[in-house]
Amino acid sequence: MAQMNVSIPDALKSWAEHRVAEGRYSSTSDYVRDLIRRDQERADELAALEAALDAGEKSGISKRTIDDVIADHQKRRRARG
Repeated sequence: MAQMNVSIPDALKSWAEHRVAEGRYSSTSDYVRDLIRRDQERADELAALEAALDAGEKSGISKRTIDDVIADHQKRRRARG
């Protein structure tokens, strides 16, 4: 595993130590790894959302009405059970 040294203000260090003391994390390193992992997941989700928005924009204007969209959605929900 790679090492990284990070300088942070005392208030942030205290916050990280407090989170560890609560028992949710085994160490401040564990806490920082979790923060980075969650940030990475959020960035991946945002990239997927942006790609879906771009695809939707490129697909053009639909001829379906809002009632058609709602009916299709309800049909798919019933099919899933």
